[in-house]
Amino acid sequence: MKKILVCLLLAGCGFQPMFSGNDTDIYVPPISGINGIELRNALNAKFGGQRDMNAEYTLTVNLGEPITKYKAMEPTGDASWQEIYMHASYTLRRGDETIATGSAVASESYTFVRYLVAANASYNNAVNNTITVLAEKIGTRAIAETKNQARRGADKQ
Repeated sequence: MKKILVCLLLAGCGFQPMFSGNDTDIYVPPISGINGIELRNALNAKFGGQRDMNAEYTLTVNLGEPITKYKAMEPTGDASWQEIYMHASYTLRRGDETIATGSAVASESYTFVRYLVAANASYNNAVNNTITVLAEKIGTRAIAETKNQARRGADKQ
């Protein structure tokens, strides 16, 4: 009963979730590197699918290489805990007009083990998780900016 009441109240006030109708007309040009491909795919998924160059908005992303930091050492001097840190800068344009610029950082810690296969798997999982966080941060900002632009356009009319 409470859920129905809340839904009725929200429907009457004009509230609309920001991510309703997730299709956003944003083209993401290729981002260099393997990690860039993963980031681009994650952003396109967030925007409701891949768009072509004729999209209303263009989101250009520059992704830095992962930086590894040692977080913990064993008494032998071997690293046992590491952190992946990644930085991305982005520009959102509508035609020739720059709508938003910014940067996002993300990091993920992982256990470093001596077995090569397990160590590579831990590293790859940490990189993938970091890319997912970057895609969420950048994608959310891009969607918010496009919604603001649409709102401003509607206010002018």
